[in-house]
Amino acid sequence: MTATVIDGKAFAADLRARVAGLVPAFAAATGRVPGLAVVLVGEDPASAVYVKSKGRMTKEAGMAGFEHRLPAETTQADLLALVDTLNADGAVDGILVQLPLPRHIDEAAVIARIAPAKDVDGFTPENAGRLAAGLPALVPCTPLGCLMLLKDRLGDLTGLDAVVIGRSNIVGKPMAQLLLGESCTVTIAHSRTRDLPAVVRRADIVVAAVGRPRMVPGDWLKPGATVIDVGINRIEAGDGKTRLVGDVDYDSAVETAAAITPVPGGVGPMTIAVLLRNTLVAAHRRAGVPLADASL
Repeated sequence: MTATVIDGKAFAADLRARVAGLVPAFAAATGRVPGLAVVLVGEDPASAVYVKSKGRMTKEAGMAGFEHRLPAETTQADLLALVDTLNADGAVDGILVQLPLPRHIDEAAVIARIAPAKDVDGFTPENAGRLAAGLPALVPCTPLGCLMLLKDRLGDLTGLDAVVIGRSNIVGKPMAQLLLGESCTVTIAHSRTRDLPAVVRRADIVVAAVGRPRMVPGDWLKPGATVIDVGINRIEAGDGKTRLVGDVDYDSAVETAAAITPVPGGVGPMTIAVLLRNTLVAAHRRAGVPLADASL
């Protein structure tokens, strides 16, 4: 058996097109387009590339983008003041402060300062709490993208056994909450889980989000499992070159799983697509305008 490759790139392109198709109706109802503000502090190369991609795709979706690039020495007080300004700006529906921040800035304090209604990353304590309580919330982009891929592949997830490897606030914990909301039986595993291979081997759904290259080999998987690989790890490829691999050993996993996301081209493209989706949803909620496509 060779696994079906889950094409996150194609799914993300379709999601972005759906979002773009709904922007004109919002503009007609409100007299403006949804607005996304992105804040980058410092010159981290990976973050800079990511912010550039967000800006380009925001524009392609017909939304307004507000980019704020600040020097690495920006004080926490100045960054919080900018967040306060964006919270009060009626043209801004979503605020994203690119992580990681310089070490002298308290990330938790900055995230907590973002207005929950504009928290399109879904990281504020209020949105995290609402997700845990099963209430409407803005949900972190990567886990929501993973759920979309799973539902597109499997349909109803009720009763399936899911293992999430990783316990971060960004992916692992919200992913588990989303799967619980779909009536899965969910285990959160991690590097200190006893007999991790046995835990993973019983799962119908495996979401790997630990940040360790090829940590999960194919013989850890239940035959026929669906595997979502969130990991993006850069490794040496010889001749001074590097390449990206996931947290799952793709070459062995593809022989056991029924379906698997590749790296790159799987979960990665979904993150920005869901960010645009969250911005559109936040704009509609703030304006009190019903979203035409309730399935979004």
